[in-house]
Amino acid sequence: MASEHDAHGASVLVASNRGPVSYTLQDDGTLAARRGGGGLVSGLSATGPDTDAVWVCAALGDGDREAVRRTGGRLDPGDTGGQRVRMLGIPPEVHGDAYNGIANSVLWFVHHMLFQTPVEPSFGTEFRAQWASYEAYNRAFAEALADDAREGAAVLVQDYHLALVPGMLRALRPDLRIGHFSHTPWAPVDYFGLLPDDIARQLLRGMLGADRACFLTKRWADAFRACCDALLGGTGETRTGVHGLGADADFLRERAHRADVGERIGMLREQIGTDASGAPRRTIVRVDRTELSKNIVRGLLAFRALLTERPEWRERVVHVAFAYPSRQDLAVYRSYMERVRQLADEINAEFGTDGWTPVLLHLEDDFARSLAAYRIADVALVNPIRDGMNLVAKEVPVVSDGGCALVLSREAGAYEELGEDALVVNPYDITATAQALHEALAMPAGERGERTKRLAAAATALPPSRWFLDQLAELRA
Repeated sequence: MASEHDAHGASVLVASNRGPVSYTLQDDGTLAARRGGGGLVSGLSATGPDTDAVWVCAALGDGDREAVRRTGGRLDPGDTGGQRVRMLGIPPEVHGDAYNGIANSVLWFVHHMLFQTPVEPSFGTEFRAQWASYEAYNRAFAEALADDAREGAAVLVQDYHLALVPGMLRALRPDLRIGHFSHTPWAPVDYFGLLPDDIARQLLRGMLGADRACFLTKRWADAFRACCDALLGGTGETRTGVHGLGADADFLRERAHRADVGERIGMLREQIGTDASGAPRRTIVRVDRTELSKNIVRGLLAFRALLTERPEWRERVVHVAFAYPSRQDLAVYRSYMERVRQLADEINAEFGTDGWTPVLLHLEDDFARSLAAYRIADVALVNPIRDGMNLVAKEVPVVSDGGCALVLSREAGAYEELGEDALVVNPYDITATAQALHEALAMPAGERGERTKRLAAAATALPPSRWFLDQLAELRA
């Protein structure tokens, strides 16, 4: 007998906080749609035109909420690239408490091990009120997915924002095949134990509502299982999986050779300048969001140590540092961005000359400029304190023009795949990072080129479309 869900339901559903489109309310009252990109967009597109798929996401701003009000949340496919999208008009105060209060200020900090434990965290009445919002936010997703799913549909839930959804959805629709994917690291047992005991168990039980709980690396999957073993006595019937998201080589190489990227290469080359012999200066490139886990401050300190301890590199190398704004509605992030700016200014004041600016710091997001920096980089510095994967480490070798040495933190998920051909560093060790930068700059061109080829091959082994389709196939198996 046909289910009540079969008539209108989708056979594949994706759930994430941010969807594939966002809206801006114009002065004339019209809504301007802006499409996003990334692995999920590529993956859902790869399911094929005959797949009955829908993407469930949250309204993130006033424009999104107005679009929900006008459409009931079923967005115009013309705005979304033909994808069916259901946007949820979750009340702003609920979303704010769930997103900033819990997801970004608690769960992110736990999994990236960022708390200053002498003073934080403190879980009191404010936390409990925000947790109630996190539950409500997850419940809204679970109910929408339950409403929109065909009998036996596959549902792929994304990230720490929606950790409770699998369990809630399982209770509503036991017929569904549910997967959850964590794009962050997973905390070790002792650090996960910072959370209140009941909350820690609720999070784990929420994720164990999935048929499969998936991670970017074996290390993060092992940590999750260890937490389940310690707090719940195991993972029950939930399987764990590892899918190491790779770079989209075809897109990156095509996009990196468009005219706007060429223009920005010219601008960067002019800013970087030439050394005393007239040769182009060497470049150490980093491209990051100004996110606490990205370790931008210690990267700048390592560059300063390089110039201090290896004076032969003065006036011969420029640190091109792109640090794009992230979570500026949180005071700790605003303070961190200001520290990055201050430190770059200090290095330039200490070492700079009339013809040489040691640090070129850009704080405005510009994808074409990032690709330009990738292409001209002699060294890529990727030194996160802790990172689920870090796609920058994978993208730079793919588009590098002349070969690029990679200085990589052993705490990045990408280390598992790229560590053999990178110069690997402890992200807290400034002295060792400065030494690695010296070795990278001094690396012979032939060796740098061969390493880059191997890095690019490893970086593109699991492109976004296959990353998504592999999870879908495993879920349906």
